[in-house]
Amino acid sequence: MYIPFEQMANHSRVWVYCASRSFSEEEKTWIISKLVAFCNQWNTHGSLMPTSFDIQYDQFILLLVDESKMGASGCSIDSSVRVLREIEQHLNVEILDAGKVAFLSEGRVEVVKLHQVGSVIQEGKLKPDTPVFNPSVSRKGELEEKWHIPAKESWLSRYFQKQKITQ
Repeated sequence: MYIPFEQMANHSRVWVYCASRSFSEEEKTWIISKLVAFCNQWNTHGSLMPTSFDIQYDQFILLLVDESKMGASGCSIDSSVRVLREIEQHLNVEILDAGKVAFLSEGRVEVVKLHQVGSVIQEGKLKPDTPVFNPSVSRKGELEEKWHIPAKESWLSRYFQKQKITQ
């Protein structure tokens, strides 16, 4: 059953999906209607779960489930992936590809493929203090403090260490 994002408990499980580009207002309206309908029927083993979603920065889809009474099953998670795949296909955008890095540059979200990280660092677009989006957050409460972290505090730190060694 759909519950507004703001009303979801901080312990709710969250999955963060980054789109390869920003969504237009028209696309966001379509996504919202699709996800409200999905959340209203999202269930595990036939029982409805308290669920929600949010679209942030016009580019991230966050899906939430309050697992305090029952956890999301493999089948229920698969159903969420199916709806995201439908969104991808309908809008011709990558959402499920995890091989992306997202960071803030001059207040805008930049998304690059993993193989581009080294060159983006060399160009100076991605620096140790650049806020990156941490895809490993797993609870709604972590979004406040752990979703945006400096690149040097993320798995990207090895790129900056390598850069220091070669200088």
